Amino acid sequence: MWWSYEDVQEQKKRIQREIAKRKKRGEKFEVLAAPAGQKKLCATFWGQAWCKNLESYQQYESRLPRGRSYLRQGNVHNLEIEAGQLSAVVAGSELYDTSIYIQPLPKKQWQQIVKAGAGQVGSMLDLLAGKLGDGLMRLLTDPQDGLFPKPKEIRFDCSCPDHADMCKHVSAVLYGVGVMLDTKPELLFTLRGVDQAELLSNASSAAITDLSANAGDLADADLSAIFGIDLGAGEDLPVIEKTKPVKKGAKKAGKKAAKPRAARGGLAKK
Repeated sequence: MWWSYEDVQEQKKRIQREIAKRKKRGEKFEVLAAPAGQKKLCATFWGQAWCKNLESYQQYESRLPRGRSYLRQGNVHNLEIEAGQLSAVVAGSELYDTSIYIQPLPKKQWQQIVKAGAGQVGSMLDLLAGKLGDGLMRLLTDPQDGLFPKPKEIRFDCSCPDHADMCKHVSAVLYGVGVMLDTKPELLFTLRGVDQAELLSNASSAAITDLSANAGDLADADLSAIFGIDLGAGEDLPVIEKTKPVKKGAKKAGKKAAKPRAARGGLAKK
């Protein structure tokens, strides 16, 4: 069906009326604001690393750009990141409830990361700013043994009528996580069900409690090298400042569905 400009405008007005009605009933509707006027969706190590991990998923190239566009248009509302779950309301032709379920990081895998990273993180602010040595950085972003979820650990569901494995609403929510990690990187550890403080060696209690005081200073990283993929000339990522050499003796780093139906399957990796 061909949609005219008037159809699109009427749809937007209808969605706004529905949002206003829900707000009047006491529901919150907070838009996740994506950066405007800049090519990069995320600016920090953690946000960019999340998006690059997402973009390494196979068979969803046609869905990811649409989800990214949805996010930039301000269609993602009420994004919540909790242990093992993401939830949001995404505006499309209607308001759709979207849930994504992510298995907790296996305890054994987390303990291996903690052990291998011993002595390589000096403070909570360094950790959340992505100021990590190359070894620990590669360890955390390793596709198989790192902190980011693997395809088989992800399940998702959306109340929209699109029966594709990944609808554009799910894609928009997944990209929204990257935007949130730019200012609240600790939420990645919350999502995976682990305690980031275990990665610290000699951080003060004050630094541990101050998780996001310097969020504006979070650093970028050389994700092209980390993920082993060509990011292209469009978005050159600056290399992160390295930490001090590792001390002698330290080990080196090597559903909520609106309709009753089964949750959709996991994602496939390239």
